[in-house]
Amino acid sequence: MSRRSRSGLPGADGPNTGHHQPGTGRAAAGLLLALATALPAQADPALARARNCLTCHALEGKVIGPGFREVARRYAGQADAADKLAVKIVKGGAGSWGVVQMPANPQVSEAEARRLALWILGR
Repeated sequence: MSRRSRSGLPGADGPNTGHHQPGTGRAAAGLLLALATALPAQADPALARARNCLTCHALEGKVIGPGFREVARRYAGQADAADKLAVKIVKGGAGSWGVVQMPANPQVSEAEARRLALWILGR
């Protein structure tokens, strides 16, 4: 006769009993958060090209507008930086970086603007 575990299922006494292991939920949540923030950051150069950001901006140095690293430095430490930058991406702006005005980009959705902002701020 086979021995039954606490669950009443034969052979379910080992570490793979399906019982919750302490701390695994937090570890999994941390991994998901890391992936959620890392993966979009790697995908957004393609989005920047698709939405014509690279016509006026480069990673380093000024083209027509400032380089993305310069933008990241200016917004560093601001809690609402991603939100502010996402609004500027969609609506445009003037006076922040000199006399050249950034045009509005209505073809960029709010979700795309947020992804772009987070990518830029991570430079």
